[in-house]
Amino acid sequence: MSESTETREWDGVVPGGAPVPVLGDRHLLEADSVDPDLGPVPQPGRSRSWVQELPTLGVISAGGVCGALARYGLADAWPHPATGFPWATFVINVSGCALIGVLMVIVTQVVARWWVRPLLGIGVLGGFTTFSTYVVDVHRAAAAGAAGIALAYLAVTLLGAMLAVWAGAGITGVLVSRRRLRASREHGSRGGGVVRGGR
Repeated sequence: MSESTETREWDGVVPGGAPVPVLGDRHLLEADSVDPDLGPVPQPGRSRSWVQELPTLGVISAGGVCGALARYGLADAWPHPATGFPWATFVINVSGCALIGVLMVIVTQVVARWWVRPLLGIGVLGGFTTFSTYVVDVHRAAAAGAAGIALAYLAVTLLGAMLAVWAGAGITGVLVSRRRLRASREHGSRGGGVVRGGR
C-alpha cells in the first residue's frame, strides 16, 4: 500500500534537471507525506477543514496528557540533586524509546487503526519522553561542577535510547513473526484434517 502524498511547490526543476509537472505558473512535485496519519493532502486549491483535524488533534491531546502525567509522577517520585545522575529522566527516555520501537512494529504489521499512532506515539510517548529535560539535566550537572556526570549522562542516554528503539522493534518483530507462523501452522493443520468424501 502506497503512502499518502502531498504536493510541494518548487521554484525550479528537481535536482538532476528532471522535468516536474506544472500547474499554471507553479512547478509542482508529488512526494511522500511527512505524516501519513493525517491522510492525503487536499488537491491544489483546496484546504483541509479544521473540523476534519479534530479527531486527530483530540487523540493526540488525550495521549499527551496521559504521557506527561506519567512522566511527572515518575520524576516527582525519583528526584535527584544537581550533581547526581538523573535516573528518572534516563529511565523515562530509554523506556519510552523502547516502547516507540514496539509501537512502530505494531502499527505497521498488526494494527491498522488510524488513531493508534497519533494516540500512543505522538500523544502518550511524545508526552512521556522528554529530551528537553535531558538537555537541562546535562547543563545543570555541568554548571554544578559534575562534568563527569554530565558527560556520562549525555553519552549513555543517546546510546541507551538508540539501543532501546532497536531492541523494542527487533523483539516485537520476532514475536509478531512467530505468532503469524504459529497461526499459519494451526490453520494448515485444521485444513489438513478435513475428511473428503470418496467418489
